[in-house]
Amino acid sequence: MEHALKATDTLWQAVLGREQAPDPKFFYAVNSTGVYCRPACPSRRPKRRNVAFYASSKQAEADGFRACLRCHPTRQSPKEQTASLVSKACRMIEEAGEEPSLAQLARQSGLSPFHFQRTFKAATGVTPKAYARAHRMKRFRDIVGSGDGSITTAIYDAGYSSSSRFYENATKALGMTPKLVRKGGQGVKILFAIGECSLGSVLVASSAKGVCAMLLGDTAEQVSDDLQKRFPKADLIGDDPDYRALIADVVRFVDDPKYGFNLPLDIQGTAFQQRVWEAIRDIPVGTTASYSEIAERIGAPKSSRAVAQACGANNIAVAIPCHRVVRSDGGLSGYRWGVERKSAILQAERKAE
Repeated sequence: MEHALKATDTLWQAVLGREQAPDPKFFYAVNSTGVYCRPACPSRRPKRRNVAFYASSKQAEADGFRACLRCHPTRQSPKEQTASLVSKACRMIEEAGEEPSLAQLARQSGLSPFHFQRTFKAATGVTPKAYARAHRMKRFRDIVGSGDGSITTAIYDAGYSSSSRFYENATKALGMTPKLVRKGGQGVKILFAIGECSLGSVLVASSAKGVCAMLLGDTAEQVSDDLQKRFPKADLIGDDPDYRALIADVVRFVDDPKYGFNLPLDIQGTAFQQRVWEAIRDIPVGTTASYSEIAERIGAPKSSRAVAQACGANNIAVAIPCHRVVRSDGGLSGYRWGVERKSAILQAERKAE
């Protein structure tokens, strides 16, 4: 067993638990049968002393083991097949000059339109049309942000069939007008104020539409630098006396959640991110939900990882309470502003109830 991995309890527990994974991190081989399998193989579990672990099927075969006829470790699993199918569809959408129809995407995948749409949404959290719309908007932002050509040219180069179709939802999706996107947000006025709370320094910032950032940090310099990075070309105004008066309410809300947060929000993100954030805001104060539960609530049960990424992309701490999202075992996973702060916020909310 020249090519075998070092045996560990973690690998063995994965075998005992028949760990499911689209891309197996390892294979296990059984000396008494000469067969190697996926961790999720339905066959009877062997005795541990007869098991060796391999990083790849080729390494297992190099040591003389043959592929299991039950789990077919050299074939794509159903999850791998789905991932490959959805990946090809995404590439087709991204590379197409015009948005492909649902029928075209389904035909390429070999599925019916209904089955394809359901499979695509389960894997990505959004419909093919929503994915295409988000991709076109990203292409527009990239093109117009480079400064090459006019806004009209960028609209058509991004794949829009007409300027009217683009302008229908452009400002909402971009968070500002197309002209301001071209200027990198230059000239957009954002008021901000910084205060001290039980979690350290807290910064709240608002655009004309509402609160666009609520940041936590160890020092005032840290949160102000964070704001500058998020809005590098905006006109940041920190000396407005009327706005500074709001910071007391924000600090009171962070320190004692029972006061609630009543300021309007300027929430900017993809369609999927906004669905996640909306679901998170529905989690009652003092309670938690897992990433997989949020994925279920938004109708995308296989998108737990994407839910975690949406939590990480949240700019508005506490008011969009991604601190209430935890692992399936109830443990506190990573938090953009630190796991210790996540724990402290949850404890404060539970005491307030």
